[in-house]
Amino acid sequence: MTTQQKKGQAILKSIVDEVSKVVVGKDDIKELLLLALLSQGHVLIEGLPGTAKTTVARTFAHAIGGTFKRVQGTPDMLPSDILGFYLYRPDGSATFMPGPVFANVLLADELNRTTPRTQSALLESMQEQQVTIERETHKLGQPFIVIASQIPYGGPGTSPLSEVQTDRFMFRTWSGLSTLEEEDQILRDIDAITEPHIEAVTTPAEIVKLQQDVKKVHVTDSVRRYILDIVDNLRHHQDVVLGLSTRAGIALLKGARARAFLQERDFVIPDDVKRLLVPALCHRLQVSPEAEMEDISPEPIINEVATQVPVPKIDNA
Repeated sequence: MTTQQKKGQAILKSIVDEVSKVVVGKDDIKELLLLALLSQGHVLIEGLPGTAKTTVARTFAHAIGGTFKRVQGTPDMLPSDILGFYLYRPDGSATFMPGPVFANVLLADELNRTTPRTQSALLESMQEQQVTIERETHKLGQPFIVIASQIPYGGPGTSPLSEVQTDRFMFRTWSGLSTLEEEDQILRDIDAITEPHIEAVTTPAEIVKLQQDVKKVHVTDSVRRYILDIVDNLRHHQDVVLGLSTRAGIALLKGARARAFLQERDFVIPDDVKRLLVPALCHRLQVSPEAEMEDISPEPIINEVATQVPVPKIDNA
């Protein structure tokens, strides 16, 4: 491992340590946030109110030294409340007023409380790292990551995210209630947690360098084929009515590279892919009405396919 790689590993560990000062447990969410950041992806966190969704996003932004903006999803929110708008003066001149999307970390809190029109305002920024307003294109700063939270669909004032919207998220994860041990630690350290001193352990420029280092992680032909076989088998599964887009395979490949980097390897192994199957694919699958009637959810379908697809052997180690 080179000196630069060792420095990068130290930075990533420091980010997790800083977030852990405030967020007790939630190790899987912390890891997925790091993987998405390194892969230039976005994360959707689903969970009940009061399960640290907002806290983990805010603390994560402070730890990486980036700008943090938060928007609270409401039914009356407009796209301009996220993207920004042009302020026109009587003399005909105009000034662009950037919205909260112009940040390194954007938290879209309770995104599924907004209308589909407002949800779609994020599509261009999440895919192309830019926004277009009145035919003018504005580039976003780097790094850029959207962390969206949603409460379970069916609650008061909620509407489902469209397939186009959910497909833009690299990972989806669940933020559940803390264990009794974790909750005991929260109560014991409540003053330090609610009034934390979070230090920026890196800079956006260093994060961009790490993103470039992750792209150098090697993916063998057999691992790439392993990803394709899983995606293709899910597309043709009898209980799936909406097949996975190409973004599914891209998310698995990029996420696996980032995980290998976190594990201090310069090559991907099948376990990197298997670890990310549910977070990267679960929100993209739409099961058939017949499967829903039998209480079949996407996760067991993914696990079933994962056991059927042969795992390649890797000789890099």
